[in-house]
Amino acid sequence: MSGRRSAEIRPLRPAIGLIAGVDEAGRGPIAGPVVVAAVILDPARPIDGLADSKRLTAKRRAMLDVEIRRLAIAHAVVVVPAITIDRSNILAATLAGMREALAALTPSPVHALIDGNQLPMDLPCSAEAIVGGDALEPPISAASILAKVHRDRLLEDLDARFPSYGFARHRGYPTPEHLDALARLGPCPEHRRSFVPVRACLAGTDPFDALARPATPVRPRGTRP
Repeated sequence: MSGRRSAEIRPLRPAIGLIAGVDEAGRGPIAGPVVVAAVILDPARPIDGLADSKRLTAKRRAMLDVEIRRLAIAHAVVVVPAITIDRSNILAATLAGMREALAALTPSPVHALIDGNQLPMDLPCSAEAIVGGDALEPPISAASILAKVHRDRLLEDLDARFPSYGFARHRGYPTPEHLDALARLGPCPEHRRSFVPVRACLAGTDPFDALARPATPVRPRGTRP
């Protein structure tokens, strides 16, 4: 069982009931956690300015983060650490985080709008996947903001623990600065060992060269080709 299901057929949204938005931050970095958020907005207390978190300034995201937490009916944030990502894979870890975030909402939603093209299995409610949903659906936009702000703060803490890597600037993404630090210093405990540049560094090869080559997929433990 892959832990995900097809999103080709969308269920009809219920006419009555609470609807949650779900999104993540941090699937692409080679270090740090992936953070998933779920939000149920209150139609009686709309929040102006919700948008894809990547299109907002850090200052605007921080302001909206406060408003979302204050005005939403419910919200939940789940942090999936690098070690968990390495034990399964980034997709499985993200889907598990989405399921956990939805289950943590009180009151519970009757339906979920999930950013992307895949849905986790065994959700506590009906759901639909929406590609680019963080720019289309306010509940997903709100979730994207909570996830992004929370992860950025975690990476600032990580920068204080490991100041030589520049985590506060690149947020764990494989920028030239980050890859140079990785090549010079080797990985820290928060680097994702299953990701190509880190794996290359551990094998004694250049992480820059590893990124330029086609990646060999890392299979989850216990699976066969």
